[in-house]
Formats: sequence, C-alpha cells, structure tokens
Amino acid sequence: MRFRHPDGSTVHLAYCTNVHPAETLDGVLAQLRDHCEPVRRRLGRDRLGIGLWLAKDAAHALVTDPSALRGLRCELDRRGLEVVTLNGFPYEGFGAEEVKYRVYTPDWADPERLEHTTSLARVLAGLLPDDVTDGSISTLPLAWRTACDERRAQTARTALRTLAERLDALQELTGRSIRVALEPEPGCVVETTRDAIAPLTAIAHGRVGICVDTCHLATSFEDPHTALHDLTRAGVPVVKSQLSAALHAEQPHLPEVREALAAFAEPRFLHQTRTSTAAGLRGTDDLDEALSGDALPDAGPWRAHFHVPLHAAPAAPLTSTLPVLKSVLTRLVGGPRPLTRHLEVETYTWQALPPELRPRGRTQLADGIAAELTLARDLLTDLGLKELP
Repeated sequence: MRFRHPDGSTVHLAYCTNVHPAETLDGVLAQLRDHCEPVRRRLGRDRLGIGLWLAKDAAHALVTDPSALRGLRCELDRRGLEVVTLNGFPYEGFGAEEVKYRVYTPDWADPERLEHTTSLARVLAGLLPDDVTDGSISTLPLAWRTACDERRAQTARTALRTLAERLDALQELTGRSIRVALEPEPGCVVETTRDAIAPLTAIAHGRVGICVDTCHLATSFEDPHTALHDLTRAGVPVVKSQLSAALHAEQPHLPEVREALAAFAEPRFLHQTRTSTAAGLRGTDDLDEALSGDALPDAGPWRAHFHVPLHAAPAAPLTSTLPVLKSVLTRLVGGPRPLTRHLEVETYTWQALPPELRPRGRTQLADGIAAELTLARDLLTDLGLKELP
C-alpha cells in the first residue's frame, strides 16, 4: 500500500510474511498464493506491499539462479504484490516448534550473517518495482547480549562496514539503493534505540541505520519522542519501522493479572518481559520466568515482547501498547517530512496466541491481517497522508 505524504514523497506500508513459515522458494511462492493475495483482495486493493521474509535456502536459490528471481518477480506482479522491504532478522527455522534463542544466530560476528544479508540485498534490488529505487532490510541488533564480548563486537562492526561497501557497489551496478536497519530488541546487545546510537555512529555510513519496532520500544519503556529526537540529533537514519504492539499488564501483582499473563507464556518464541523501576529497567528473558516467584518486581506495570494483533487488544485485565505505536507513527510521518518511508506491520505471533484467540485456518488469518492493515491505513490517513491506488 502506498501513501502520499504532504511533502509529496511516497510512504510504503506492508505486512511482514514471517507470519507464514516457509524455508524454501516453493514455500514463498505458496505464501503469495495462499495468504498474501487473499489479504490484498480483502482490502479491495489492486496492489499490496509485503515485507518479505526469505530464509537462507530461499535466499540462496534466488541469488544463484537469475531465472528463479525473475520468476518470483513475475509472480509478485501477477498477484498484485510488491516488495520494497525485507525482514532479514530470522535466518532459518522461524516456523519451528521452538524458536527462542535460535533466532539470534548467526549473529553479526559470524561471517554467514554478512553473506546472507548481502544475498538479501541483491535479491531485493531485483524485486523492487520499476518506479522504486530505494529498498530496506531489517536485521538483528548485532547479537544476543551473552554471545558478544568486545572482540566479537568489533568483528560485527567490521562486518557492517563491509556490508555498507557492498551496498555502495550494488547501487553502482543496479541503480538501486538498499539500506540495512539494526532492529533493537530486548535482551540483545542493542536493546534500545539509545543503545544503537554508539555503534551506528561508529560505523558512520548512511547505508546502515535503525529499524524502530514499536513493540520492542514499548517493551523497554522507551519514550517515543525522546527516542526519535535522540536518533535525529545523532544523525542516525530511521531506515524502516515495524508497527507492532506489546502485551501490557498494569497491575501484575494481582493474581488474576498473572493468570491472564500465563496464558501468553508459550514454548515457541521468547517473550522478554520488562518493568520500569526507580533503579532503572528490570527484566527477564521470558514471560514464564517473570511469573515465577519474585523474579521481577511487580509494583509497576509489566510489558512483554509478544506481538499482539494491532486491531484486537487482549481482554481485560490485560491490554496492548497500541498508544505507543500511535505516538511513534505520529512522530515518524506526522511532521513536515517523514523520518522513514518504509512501514511494516509485523505480527508474527498469531499462532502463538492463547488457543481461543488463534485464527482457525487461512481465512481467519487473512481477515486478521487485513484488519491490522486497515487500522494502520486509517492511522496514516488521519495524519494527513493520502492513500494511493
């Protein structure tokens, strides 16, 4: 979906396909047929943007076979879909029964992360619509915190500089500008937007910026205006933003609140949980840890890294951090010029919701994704953007 900003530029809105597990190119093509095109039809649009997730095998097939890349591009066109951004965070196995810490490997100290992201950039340059010259790729924020010492951190920074040089060369070759965005996430070396400033200014290259995920920002209790002001002042570009909402519990000391939270503690993904105290941010790596005894102070609200559907907040006594998303979006695109032009709805946890909230089959999932995109569209038009055909 495309929108015209009051300054005349185009803002792209997509939804991320990591909600549809696929490890191979055939699986990606099936996604387009079974999920993406049905969502587009529900929205009544001739064109729908998707934030494509390509696992390592799918990316390898596309970068090594020009005919396969042309075939994917033709399939996108045929189904009324377009790609301007990729989700390069998960490497493989994102549809496994247990993902947890595996999603953070390989990290940026591992040469395979550089090679994979380079492949993604080459693929994206070939997938961009004819009238679009700028693409974006979100990636993990260097590494999980316990896997990174200073030596590995330096290796990661060097890898990102090498990537930036490769992206420069790619633009010279193709005329397409691809940028990569570190996505701060609780528990990682770069957990907050503030954590991103030092490594990104050290790299000092416009090809590498930040992806502001509104669930992650809210989980870490960051103030949206302060966060975006600090990024702007430091000259760190917001390459893309993922529109997502975290799970919020206002009174976690109450038994009924803990019972409601326990329904969201599940075995597939990590749900880092945080609370803000007078002594600073406190947290656990997973929601079940927070619910175990006194692992986390409960005098103030808790937020958990669980991407809940944007249009459907959990039932009381829980809610979501949708107000944080709205505040971020206002700052990103509500001003005289947009701070980013790539927006991506990223609710990958539909099948991890409590059983009674999960979509039953493709039809309900498509309905839910379409409802999320409708909400995002309405927020954008309320900010003065005009939806384009």
